[in-house]
Amino acid sequence: MRPRRTPPLRKPTRRRTRPAAPRPPRLAVSFFTACVIAFQLASCGIPVPSPGPAAPPAGALHATAFSECPQFFARGRPPAVPAAPQLRELCYDSFAILHSGQTRTPVLVAQRLNRRMLQQGRHIQRTDRFFADARLPRSERAELQDYRGSGYSRGHMAPAADMPNATAMAQSFSLANVVPQDSRHNSGPWAKVEADTRAYVMRARGDVFVITGPVFEPGAKRIGSNRVAVPSHLFKLVHDPSTGRSWAHWQQNAPSAKVERPISYEELVRRTGANWLPGVR
Repeated sequence: MRPRRTPPLRKPTRRRTRPAAPRPPRLAVSFFTACVIAFQLASCGIPVPSPGPAAPPAGALHATAFSECPQFFARGRPPAVPAAPQLRELCYDSFAILHSGQTRTPVLVAQRLNRRMLQQGRHIQRTDRFFADARLPRSERAELQDYRGSGYSRGHMAPAADMPNATAMAQSFSLANVVPQDSRHNSGPWAKVEADTRAYVMRARGDVFVITGPVFEPGAKRIGSNRVAVPSHLFKLVHDPSTGRSWAHWQQNAPSAKVERPISYEELVRRTGANWLPGVR
């Protein structure tokens, strides 16, 4: 018998394995997950917050132009105010407004007054017909219903009693020219400040420039469905080019406010951070 042949031993074969796919970085996974969640929220009708406009650098100033109505500013030079989004310049017959779409109020209201203008307006009948200014987008303006039942009056920044004719008087009732004001302050000490300013203009030798505006504290109270901001203080700056003098009335928007000694222009600049009289002071 032939001896039985045994097959040669085979070397064990190694099983080839595919290299593992590289894992995405954690940051990419987080970003992808966030996108999926945002898509799911939006598809379910849940609003996803979007980033608002970038805040301007601290201390940055916005130089206004008012190219259509420079006559309301001393030497035709409008102010430079703290930079903010949604600022719009509005020109009227007898005053100019820098309006804020964030507060739904004016930032400033500028006037040029003299004796002749005040004499012309003495016998004009007051209309009291407030209106929402159609030149402002709805998303940036106050509406009449915002003030109803709010407990605040519609306080003029450029007073109706300063207006020289019926057209200017009607324009002064634009809600772009008013702020939520404590009613007792409006009819009391603030009315006295306005009357004292007119009395000075009647004595002045020429034009007097007046800038009026609100001051807001962080987290200011809001009224109405459009969330109109309520100022903590009001100021009225008076500049007489014939004498070179400037001063400002500064009052708290409260029933306890009193007519006190005016503050200096330098103090107003310190409190507000704006250059109200560029090229003059």
